[in-house]
Amino acid sequence: MSTPDRLIEATQELLWERGYVGTSPKAIQQRAGAGQGSMYHHFAGKPGLARAAILRTTAQLRKEAGELLDAPGTARERISAYLLRERDVLRGCPVGRLTMDPEVMAGDELRAPVDETLAWLRGRLAELVQEGVDQGEFAPGIVPEEIAAALVATVQGGYVLARASGSPVAFDAAVAGLLSLLTSRHPAA
Repeated sequence: MSTPDRLIEATQELLWERGYVGTSPKAIQQRAGAGQGSMYHHFAGKPGLARAAILRTTAQLRKEAGELLDAPGTARERISAYLLRERDVLRGCPVGRLTMDPEVMAGDELRAPVDETLAWLRGRLAELVQEGVDQGEFAPGIVPEEIAAALVATVQGGYVLARASGSPVAFDAAVAGLLSLLTSRHPAA
């Protein structure tokens, strides 16, 4: 792995674990096995490296979610696959955790990729919900954008509940409850 890749990967992990303020250039260098000169040769300081790490993290989330949401199957099956995919629940979502970091949210440079990725996810889920409505899988009259927002909120909130309790049980319960709502048959409006 190249030095810039090691620096970005180390920054990704540290942002996930410690947040922006807790991620020092020295910690990045130690984790990446790179010297200070090497870090500043490739990146214009911590903000530039953090942006590169956030862009890679958001791209990875889009890729992983996209593989499930674009797979063969019904809309319900693909949404279920996304909700039930294997996650490190107690670590939380690497993108969702960034939203809780005041330094990341303070400026457009770091916040924008996070916001754009969550908007992409809501949009892609809304498209699937609409597909499910069109195919008769979901109740007519539901608002796909609202269901998509509930899907994302359930996943992100599930992470919070699991971290607070120290157990993935709360995350699993949130997902199971949402799937139950999605799979129940509602009378036509």
